[in-house]
Amino acid sequence: MQKEKNKKQSSLSILFMAGVQPYKNKKNEKYMNTKQIDHFKKILIAWKNQLRNDISQTRLNIQDKATNYPDPIDRAVQEEEFSFELRHRDRERKLIEKIEKTLKKVENKDFGYCESCGIEIGIKRLEARPTANLCIDCKTLSEIREKQILG
Repeated sequence: MQKEKNKKQSSLSILFMAGVQPYKNKKNEKYMNTKQIDHFKKILIAWKNQLRNDISQTRLNIQDKATNYPDPIDRAVQEEEFSFELRHRDRERKLIEKIEKTLKKVENKDFGYCESCGIEIGIKRLEARPTANLCIDCKTLSEIREKQILG
């Protein structure tokens, strides 16, 4: 089950879910032109819709599976499963918020540029992580700093 969830989050499945192929850059093509913006908008909207559907499905599953087991161990197992699902859905809810923030950046024409240094994030990186707001170099530095602080 966990493998299936990880597979769902892979960048290729995000592209597949959105019904798009990986973007093919044309020679001398302007970065974040209308075609590219539409490409990423479609990906982000499809991803957000899929996450919302998953959240709704979880709610229905929990309601359907809610049983008052007489055995305390069975009840504890069920509660743990529900707790795990709810934590997972909470992460997805936060991801939806991040996707919505990214869609606002798309509308404001700020999408695709590093928030730290201002350079292009890159098409491939954005396809892998459409909500990326840092270029690979700034993200690497950020992770190094985080490791140094947290130990």
